[in-house]
Amino acid sequence: MHEIEKAIIFAARAHHDQLRKRGDIPYITHPFAVAFILQKHGCSRDVVIAGLLHDTVEDTPVTLEDIGREFGSKGAALVRGCSEPDRSASWEIRKQHTIDYVRTAPFDIKLVVCADKLHNVSCVLREYREIGDRVWERFRRGYDQQKWYYTSMVESLFFGLNGVAEDSVFYQYREKVAELFGRDGKKR
Repeated sequence: MHEIEKAIIFAARAHHDQLRKRGDIPYITHPFAVAFILQKHGCSRDVVIAGLLHDTVEDTPVTLEDIGREFGSKGAALVRGCSEPDRSASWEIRKQHTIDYVRTAPFDIKLVVCADKLHNVSCVLREYREIGDRVWERFRRGYDQQKWYYTSMVESLFFGLNGVAEDSVFYQYREKVAELFGRDGKKR
């Protein structure tokens, strides 16, 4: 079986009964979209697989040991780099950890994190266009906190990047964040 197909099945089984936060959409659509974004941008097989598996350790009973056993130490390392280490910490502490970690993370981890955030912010932007400011009611942390997180992630993802193409996932993410939260810092 092809490794990517194996990862698709693994992720689908891990997330089989989960739904996206904001509706009745099966959760697996998110890891599939992240992997699709990475594949579209010409990322390696290992990075695409990490995109498929990036939420399994955070959101399912799957462990890093399970990932390592099925996809090797590189796969486990990539997933670990994309996972919040302490899900019991407050939202603010977890998000600040991600912002700080991603700033100097290896490029492959930045790719997966960026594709994850790109898909998330794209979904929020689509909902914002449909229902306006009511979209922020769907989050435990509202507009100001979401803006802080997504814009801080732009800065962290771009830190240390030199020579990435303007059509890269990084620039696409930055554009979506600007569309959602405004280029001038004012609430949309």
